[in-house]
Amino acid sequence: MILIPTARRLMTAIAMAAFVAGASSAYAQTVSDTHLRAARDAIAALKATEQYDNILLGAGAALKNELIQKDPHLQDLINEIVDEKSLEFASRRGDLEREAALAYARSFSEEDLKAIAAFYTSSAGMALLANGSNIIREVAQAAEIWQRGLARDLAQAVGEAIQARVAANPAPAPAQ
Repeated sequence: MILIPTARRLMTAIAMAAFVAGASSAYAQTVSDTHLRAARDAIAALKATEQYDNILLGAGAALKNELIQKDPHLQDLINEIVDEKSLEFASRRGDLEREAALAYARSFSEEDLKAIAAFYTSSAGMALLANGSNIIREVAQAAEIWQRGLARDLAQAVGEAIQARVAANPAPAPAQ
């Protein structure tokens, strides 16, 4: 008896997953080649996927360490095979680039992507990319200082206003 509702939920989940997968792949097919090219150009200009460049190297190094700890006598063989297989898997980086391009293409029009790429390949855009993280850090520090000063000054102003009103309207003495 319990099995039937569970099976129905499972079938519903599978149907929903198939629908979502079909809908997203159908949408991906509607993105034109020029739109994808514009997305790739914008991604390259933004250096948006550079942070993922070392994922395969990191995975390979972690795998080497794990396997060598288990079988230290196979260290040379492990290093050789992990390096060999890592080179084979390097071609899969294109999968990430395609998914990133699709994400950008879904979020921005082709014209917007071209404008983004144009800006970030200009000297101003390159300067923003080079200095953006430092600027953000400096602005965050300035905001913290500003917030502390604002909170201090607000507390002081409120305290003074309360004291002034209390002094102007003294509370009646309690009845004895």
